[in-house]
Amino acid sequence: MSATVVLHSVPRSWPRTPVIPNVRAIHRGVIDSWLLLAVVLLLLVGEVMVFSTSFFYGFERFGDPYRFFWKHQVAIVLGGASLTIATLFPSWIYQRAAYPLLVLAILSLVAVFVPGVSHGRIHRWIHLGSMNFQPSELAKGAIVLYLATTLAKKSEYITDFFHGVLPQLIVTGTVILLIVLEPDLGGAVSVGLSLFALLFVAGARMWHLGAMAFCGLLLFLCAAMTASYRFDRIAAFLDTDAHKHGHSYQLNQSLLAFGAGGVHGVGLGESRQKMFYLPEAHTDFIFAVVGEETGLWGTGVIVGLFAVLAWRGTRIALRHPCPFGRLLAFGCMFLLVCQAGLNMAVVLGLLPTKGLPLPFISYGGSALVMSSIYAGVLLSLSRESVRENQVHA
Repeated sequence: MSATVVLHSVPRSWPRTPVIPNVRAIHRGVIDSWLLLAVVLLLLVGEVMVFSTSFFYGFERFGDPYRFFWKHQVAIVLGGASLTIATLFPSWIYQRAAYPLLVLAILSLVAVFVPGVSHGRIHRWIHLGSMNFQPSELAKGAIVLYLATTLAKKSEYITDFFHGVLPQLIVTGTVILLIVLEPDLGGAVSVGLSLFALLFVAGARMWHLGAMAFCGLLLFLCAAMTASYRFDRIAAFLDTDAHKHGHSYQLNQSLLAFGAGGVHGVGLGESRQKMFYLPEAHTDFIFAVVGEETGLWGTGVIVGLFAVLAWRGTRIALRHPCPFGRLLAFGCMFLLVCQAGLNMAVVLGLLPTKGLPLPFISYGGSALVMSSIYAGVLLSLSRESVRENQVHA
Protein backbone atom coordinates (compact mmCIF):
# COMPACT_ATOMS: atom_id res chain seq x y z
CA MET A 1 0.00 0.00 0.00
CA SER A 2 1.56 3.29 -1.08
CA ALA A 3 1.62 6.47 0.93
CA THR A 4 -1.36 8.75 0.47
CA VAL A 5 -0.51 11.41 -2.10
CA VAL A 6 -2.21 14.78 -1.68
CA LEU A 7 -1.04 18.07 -3.19
CA HIS A 8 -1.34 20.93 -0.75
CA SER A 9 -2.83 24.12 -2.06
CA VAL A 10 -0.10 26.76 -2.39
CA PRO A 11 -0.07 30.40 -3.48
CA ARG A 12 0.17 31.00 -7.24
CA SER A 13 3.67 32.38 -6.78
CA TRP A 14 4.82 28.98 -5.52
CA PRO A 15 5.66 26.28 -8.08
CA ARG A 16 3.05 23.58 -8.49
CA THR A 17 5.75 20.92 -8.74
CA PRO A 18 6.54 19.63 -5.26
CA VAL A 19 9.84 20.50 -3.60
CA ILE A 20 10.01 17.32 -1.52
CA PRO A 21 12.17 14.72 -3.28
CA ASN A 22 10.79 11.29 -4.21
CA VAL A 23 7.20 12.02 -3.16
CA ARG A 24 4.63 14.17 -4.94
CA ALA A 25 3.11 15.28 -1.65
CA ILE A 26 2.61 14.10 1.90
CA HIS A 27 -0.57 13.53 3.84
CA ARG A 28 -0.51 15.23 7.27
CA GLY A 29 -2.06 13.36 10.16
CA VAL A 30 -1.94 13.72 13.94
CA ILE A 31 1.08 14.72 16.00
CA ASP A 32 3.12 12.32 18.12
CA SER A 33 1.42 12.46 21.52
CA TRP A 34 4.32 10.76 23.35
CA LEU A 35 6.77 13.36 22.10
CA LEU A 36 4.42 16.20 23.00
CA LEU A 37 3.91 14.78 26.49
CA ALA A 38 7.68 14.47 27.07
CA VAL A 39 8.27 18.09 26.01
CA VAL A 40 5.42 19.43 28.17
CA LEU A 41 6.67 17.52 31.22
CA LEU A 42 10.22 18.81 30.71
CA LEU A 43 8.88 22.38 30.50
CA LEU A 44 6.91 21.86 33.72
CA VAL A 45 10.01 20.53 35.48
CA GLY A 46 11.86 23.61 34.25
CA GLU A 47 9.16 25.90 35.67
CA VAL A 48 9.51 24.36 39.12
CA MET A 49 13.29 24.20 39.15
CA VAL A 50 13.89 27.72 37.82
CA PHE A 51 11.67 29.08 40.58
CA SER A 52 13.45 26.96 43.18
CA THR A 53 16.98 27.84 42.06
CA SER A 54 16.52 31.56 41.30
CA PHE A 55 14.41 32.69 44.29
CA PHE A 56 17.27 33.47 46.70
CA TYR A 57 19.63 34.57 43.94
CA GLY A 58 17.14 37.11 42.58
CA PHE A 59 16.39 38.47 46.05
CA GLU A 60 20.05 38.81 47.04
CA ARG A 61 21.36 40.30 43.79
CA PHE A 62 18.39 42.34 42.55
CA GLY A 63 16.01 42.64 45.50
CA ASP A 64 13.32 40.74 43.58
CA PRO A 65 12.97 37.00 44.28
CA TYR A 66 10.67 36.56 41.27
CA ARG A 67 12.85 38.40 38.73
CA PHE A 68 14.14 35.33 36.92
CA PHE A 69 10.92 33.37 37.34
CA TRP A 70 8.83 36.02 35.54
CA LYS A 71 11.41 36.30 32.76
CA HIS A 72 11.23 32.55 32.45
CA GLN A 73 7.45 32.79 32.09
CA VAL A 74 7.90 35.15 29.15
CA ALA A 75 10.24 32.63 27.55
CA ILE A 76 7.73 29.83 28.22
CA VAL A 77 4.97 31.81 26.47
CA LEU A 78 7.21 32.63 23.50
CA GLY A 79 8.43 29.06 23.35
CA GLY A 80 4.91 27.64 23.50
CA ALA A 81 3.76 29.96 20.72
CA SER A 82 6.82 29.11 18.62
CA LEU A 83 6.28 25.39 19.15
CA THR A 84 2.64 25.66 18.09
CA ILE A 85 3.47 27.65 14.96
CA ALA A 86 6.33 25.30 14.02
CA THR A 87 3.94 22.35 14.30
CA LEU A 88 1.64 23.87 11.66
CA PHE A 89 4.19 24.19 8.84
CA PRO A 90 4.66 21.26 6.43
CA SER A 91 8.18 20.04 5.66
CA TRP A 92 8.39 21.69 2.24
CA ILE A 93 8.19 25.12 3.88
CA TYR A 94 11.16 24.26 6.09
CA GLN A 95 13.06 23.16 3.01
CA ARG A 96 12.31 26.50 1.35
CA ALA A 97 13.47 28.39 4.47
CA ALA A 98 16.85 26.64 4.79
CA TYR A 99 19.07 29.09 2.91
CA PRO A 100 17.40 32.34 4.07
CA LEU A 101 17.59 31.14 7.67
CA LEU A 102 21.26 30.22 7.28
CA VAL A 103 22.04 33.72 5.96
CA LEU A 104 20.09 35.26 8.85
CA ALA A 105 22.02 33.14 11.36
CA ILE A 106 25.41 34.12 9.90
CA LEU A 107 24.46 37.82 9.83
CA SER A 108 23.34 37.64 13.47
CA LEU A 109 26.62 35.95 14.44
CA VAL A 110 28.52 38.77 12.73
CA ALA A 111 26.25 41.43 14.29
CA VAL A 112 27.38 40.62 17.83
CA PHE A 113 30.81 42.09 16.98
CA VAL A 114 29.33 45.43 15.89
CA PRO A 115 30.04 48.10 18.56
CA GLY A 116 26.93 48.88 20.58
CA VAL A 117 25.14 45.63 19.72
CA SER A 118 27.01 43.60 22.35
CA HIS A 119 28.93 44.85 25.37
CA GLY A 120 32.19 43.76 26.97
CA ARG A 121 34.73 41.21 25.78
CA ILE A 122 32.13 38.45 25.42
CA HIS A 123 30.03 38.82 22.26
CA ARG A 124 27.35 36.18 22.72
CA TRP A 125 24.17 38.24 22.89
CA ILE A 126 22.36 40.88 20.91
CA HIS A 127 20.78 43.28 23.37
CA LEU A 128 17.14 44.09 22.61
CA GLY A 129 16.15 46.46 25.40
CA SER A 130 15.40 44.41 28.51
CA MET A 131 15.82 41.14 26.57
CA ASN A 132 18.86 39.43 25.06
CA PHE A 133 19.04 37.18 22.01
CA GLN A 134 21.81 34.60 21.58
CA PRO A 135 22.56 34.09 17.86
CA SER A 136 24.44 30.83 18.41
CA GLU A 137 21.17 29.17 19.43
CA LEU A 138 19.63 30.20 16.09
CA ALA A 139 22.76 29.04 14.27
CA LYS A 140 22.44 25.50 15.65
CA GLY A 141 18.99 25.05 14.12
CA ALA A 142 19.92 26.86 10.89
CA ILE A 143 22.88 24.52 10.32
CA VAL A 144 20.74 21.43 10.88
CA LEU A 145 18.12 22.73 8.44
CA TYR A 146 20.81 23.61 5.87
CA LEU A 147 22.51 20.21 6.19
CA ALA A 148 19.21 18.33 5.89
CA THR A 149 18.43 20.26 2.69
CA THR A 150 21.82 19.95 1.00
CA LEU A 151 22.48 16.34 2.00
CA ALA A 152 19.04 15.29 0.73
CA LYS A 153 19.70 17.02 -2.60
CA LYS A 154 23.23 15.63 -2.94
CA SER A 155 22.62 12.14 -1.61
CA GLU A 156 24.20 10.55 -4.69
CA TYR A 157 27.43 12.50 -4.07
CA ILE A 158 27.72 11.83 -0.33
CA THR A 159 30.62 9.39 -0.79
CA ASP A 160 32.51 11.98 -2.85
CA PHE A 161 34.45 14.22 -0.47
CA PHE A 162 34.80 17.24 -2.74
CA HIS A 163 31.18 17.32 -3.93
CA GLY A 164 29.28 15.73 -1.08
CA VAL A 165 31.20 16.64 2.10
CA LEU A 166 33.52 19.60 1.52
CA PRO A 167 30.77 22.21 0.80
CA GLN A 168 29.06 21.31 4.09
CA LEU A 169 32.41 21.49 5.90
CA ILE A 170 33.09 24.99 4.57
CA VAL A 171 29.68 26.42 5.49
CA THR A 172 29.52 24.74 8.90
CA GLY A 173 33.15 25.59 9.62
CA THR A 174 32.40 29.28 8.99
CA VAL A 175 29.56 29.17 11.51
CA ILE A 176 31.72 27.31 14.05
CA LEU A 177 34.51 29.88 13.67
CA LEU A 178 32.11 32.77 14.34
CA ILE A 179 30.76 31.01 17.43
CA VAL A 180 34.27 30.29 18.75
CA LEU A 181 35.18 33.96 18.35
CA GLU A 182 32.28 35.07 20.59
CA PRO A 183 33.67 33.02 22.49
CA ASP A 184 31.30 30.06 22.95
CA LEU A 185 33.17 26.77 22.66
CA GLY A 186 30.19 24.74 23.92
CA GLY A 187 27.95 26.04 21.13
CA ALA A 188 30.67 25.34 18.57
CA VAL A 189 30.99 21.76 19.81
CA SER A 190 27.22 21.27 19.44
CA VAL A 191 27.31 22.49 15.83
CA GLY A 192 30.33 20.32 15.02
CA LEU A 193 28.73 17.20 16.50
CA SER A 194 25.52 17.89 14.53
CA LEU A 195 27.54 18.05 11.30
CA PHE A 196 29.28 14.76 12.10
CA ALA A 197 26.01 13.01 13.05
CA LEU A 198 24.10 14.15 9.97
CA LEU A 199 26.94 13.19 7.62
CA PHE A 200 27.04 9.78 9.30
CA VAL A 201 23.32 9.03 8.88
CA ALA A 202 23.41 10.47 5.33
CA GLY A 203 25.94 7.78 4.38
CA ALA A 204 29.32 9.54 4.28
CA ARG A 205 32.41 7.34 4.09
CA MET A 206 33.79 6.27 7.45
CA TRP A 207 37.33 7.36 6.62
CA HIS A 208 36.02 10.83 5.74
CA LEU A 209 34.28 10.97 9.12
CA GLY A 210 37.36 9.64 10.90
CA ALA A 211 39.54 12.33 9.32
CA MET A 212 36.96 14.97 10.27
CA ALA A 213 36.87 13.74 13.86
CA PHE A 214 40.69 13.81 14.10
CA CYS A 215 40.90 17.34 12.67
CA GLY A 216 38.04 18.48 14.88
CA LEU A 217 39.81 17.17 17.97
CA LEU A 218 43.02 18.99 16.98
CA LEU A 219 41.10 22.24 16.44
CA PHE A 220 39.36 21.79 19.81
CA LEU A 221 42.71 21.35 21.55
CA CYS A 222 44.11 24.41 19.76
CA ALA A 223 41.11 26.47 20.87
CA ALA A 224 41.59 25.22 24.42
CA MET A 225 45.30 25.99 24.46
CA THR A 226 44.95 29.50 23.04
CA ALA A 227 42.68 30.67 25.87
CA SER A 228 44.07 30.39 29.41
CA TYR A 229 40.67 29.92 31.05
CA ARG A 230 39.87 26.97 28.77
CA PHE A 231 43.23 25.36 29.52
CA ASP A 232 42.64 25.87 33.23
CA ARG A 233 39.24 24.17 32.96
CA ILE A 234 40.78 21.13 31.28
CA ALA A 235 43.53 20.98 33.90
CA ALA A 236 40.93 21.22 36.66
CA PHE A 237 38.90 18.45 35.01
CA LEU A 238 41.93 16.16 34.94
CA ASP A 239 42.77 16.86 38.60
CA THR A 240 39.75 18.15 40.49
CA ASP A 241 41.29 17.75 43.94
CA ALA A 242 44.19 20.06 43.11
CA HIS A 243 41.81 22.78 41.93
CA LYS A 244 38.83 22.26 44.24
CA HIS A 245 39.01 25.85 45.51
CA GLY A 246 39.76 27.23 42.06
CA HIS A 247 38.59 26.21 38.60
CA SER A 248 36.97 22.96 39.78
CA TYR A 249 35.07 24.69 42.61
CA GLN A 250 31.83 24.68 40.62
CA LEU A 251 32.15 21.00 39.77
CA ASN A 252 32.93 20.07 43.38
CA GLN A 253 29.82 21.92 44.57
CA SER A 254 27.80 20.15 41.90
CA LEU A 255 29.02 16.74 43.06
CA LEU A 256 28.26 17.70 46.66
CA ALA A 257 24.70 18.48 45.58
CA PHE A 258 24.27 15.04 44.02
CA GLY A 259 25.80 13.41 47.08
CA ALA A 260 23.45 15.27 49.44
CA GLY A 261 20.43 14.30 47.34
CA GLY A 262 21.14 10.59 47.39
CA VAL A 263 18.28 8.39 46.23
CA HIS A 264 15.26 10.31 47.51
CA GLY A 265 16.53 13.91 47.63
CA VAL A 266 16.30 16.52 50.37
CA GLY A 267 12.92 17.79 49.16
CA LEU A 268 11.74 20.44 46.71
CA GLY A 269 12.99 23.88 47.67
CA GLU A 270 15.35 22.49 50.33
CA SER A 271 18.62 22.64 48.40
CA ARG A 272 21.55 24.23 50.21
CA GLN A 273 23.91 24.35 47.25
CA LYS A 274 21.68 26.83 45.41
CA MET A 275 22.21 29.33 48.26
CA PHE A 276 25.31 30.84 46.62
CA TYR A 277 27.50 27.74 46.99
CA LEU A 278 26.88 26.48 43.44
CA PRO A 279 27.46 29.10 40.71
CA GLU A 280 25.00 29.16 37.79
CA ALA A 281 22.54 27.03 39.75
CA HIS A 282 19.57 28.27 37.71
CA THR A 283 21.25 27.97 34.31
CA ASP A 284 24.00 25.51 33.29
CA PHE A 285 24.11 23.59 36.61
CA ILE A 286 20.39 23.32 37.31
CA PHE A 287 20.58 19.53 36.93
CA ALA A 288 22.74 19.37 40.08
CA VAL A 289 19.99 21.06 42.10
CA VAL A 290 17.48 18.63 40.61
CA GLY A 291 19.70 15.83 41.92
CA GLU A 292 19.94 17.41 45.37
CA GLU A 293 16.24 18.17 45.80
CA THR A 294 14.68 15.12 44.08
CA GLY A 295 17.51 12.59 44.29
CA LEU A 296 18.14 9.70 41.94
CA TRP A 297 14.42 9.34 41.25
CA GLY A 298 14.07 12.90 39.99
CA THR A 299 17.16 12.82 37.80
CA GLY A 300 16.06 9.42 36.48
CA VAL A 301 12.73 10.90 35.41
CA ILE A 302 14.50 13.67 33.46
CA VAL A 303 16.85 11.20 31.79
CA GLY A 304 13.81 9.06 30.98
CA LEU A 305 11.97 12.00 29.39
CA PHE A 306 14.95 12.77 27.16
CA ALA A 307 15.11 9.05 26.32
CA VAL A 308 11.47 9.24 25.20
CA LEU A 309 12.36 12.28 23.10
CA ALA A 310 15.23 10.35 21.49
CA TRP A 311 13.01 7.31 20.88
CA ARG A 312 10.13 9.22 19.30
CA GLY A 313 12.47 11.50 17.33
CA THR A 314 14.29 8.50 15.87
CA ARG A 315 10.96 6.85 15.08
CA ILE A 316 9.78 9.97 13.25
CA ALA A 317 13.02 10.08 11.27
CA LEU A 318 12.75 6.42 10.27
CA ARG A 319 9.11 6.72 9.19
CA HIS A 320 9.19 9.99 7.30
CA PRO A 321 8.59 9.39 3.57
CA CYS A 322 11.35 11.64 2.18
CA PRO A 323 15.11 12.02 2.77
CA PHE A 324 14.89 15.68 3.76
CA GLY A 325 12.28 14.98 6.43
CA ARG A 326 14.27 12.05 7.79
CA LEU A 327 17.47 14.09 8.06
CA LEU A 328 15.69 17.10 9.58
CA ALA A 329 13.91 14.95 12.17
CA PHE A 330 17.14 13.23 13.15
CA GLY A 331 18.97 16.57 13.30
CA CYS A 332 16.41 18.24 15.56
CA MET A 333 16.29 15.21 17.84
CA PHE A 334 20.08 15.03 17.96
CA LEU A 335 20.40 18.73 18.85
CA LEU A 336 18.12 18.37 21.86
CA VAL A 337 19.35 15.01 23.14
CA CYS A 338 23.05 15.71 22.48
CA GLN A 339 22.93 19.04 24.31
CA ALA A 340 21.09 17.42 27.22
CA GLY A 341 23.69 14.67 27.36
CA LEU A 342 26.59 17.14 27.25
CA ASN A 343 25.05 19.25 30.01
CA MET A 344 24.49 16.26 32.28
CA ALA A 345 28.02 14.96 31.59
CA VAL A 346 29.53 18.33 32.54
CA VAL A 347 27.46 18.59 35.73
CA LEU A 348 28.48 15.05 36.72
CA GLY A 349 32.17 15.73 36.03
CA LEU A 350 32.40 13.47 32.99
CA LEU A 351 33.43 16.35 30.71
CA PRO A 352 35.29 19.64 31.29
CA THR A 353 33.11 22.53 32.42
CA LYS A 354 31.59 24.59 29.61
CA GLY A 355 28.46 26.65 29.25
CA LEU A 356 25.60 24.58 27.84
CA PRO A 357 22.03 24.88 29.15
CA LEU A 358 19.82 21.86 29.80
CA PRO A 359 17.08 22.04 27.11
CA PHE A 360 13.59 22.99 28.38
CA ILE A 361 14.79 23.16 32.01
CA SER A 362 17.60 25.70 32.38
CA TYR A 363 16.88 29.41 32.65
CA GLY A 364 17.66 31.17 29.37
CA GLY A 365 15.18 32.65 26.92
CA SER A 366 17.02 32.06 23.62
CA ALA A 367 17.81 28.42 24.42
CA LEU A 368 14.27 27.70 25.63
CA VAL A 369 12.56 29.28 22.61
CA MET A 370 14.86 27.54 20.12
CA SER A 371 14.48 24.18 21.89
CA SER A 372 10.72 24.62 21.65
CA ILE A 373 11.03 25.33 17.92
CA TYR A 374 13.10 22.16 17.40
CA ALA A 375 10.42 20.20 19.24
CA GLY A 376 7.75 21.89 17.10
CA VAL A 377 9.55 20.88 13.91
CA LEU A 378 9.71 17.29 15.17
CA LEU A 379 5.99 17.36 15.94
CA SER A 380 5.28 18.75 12.47
CA LEU A 381 7.31 15.98 10.86
CA SER A 382 5.50 13.41 13.01
CA ARG A 383 2.27 14.47 11.28
CA GLU A 384 3.84 13.37 7.99
CA SER A 385 5.15 10.02 9.21
CA VAL A 386 3.70 6.88 7.71
CA ARG A 387 3.66 3.24 8.69
CA GLU A 388 6.83 1.29 8.11
CA ASN A 389 5.39 -0.70 5.19
CA GLN A 390 4.41 2.57 3.49
CA VAL A 391 7.79 4.34 3.59
CA HIS A 392 9.30 5.07 0.20
CA ALA A 393 12.86 6.39 0.22
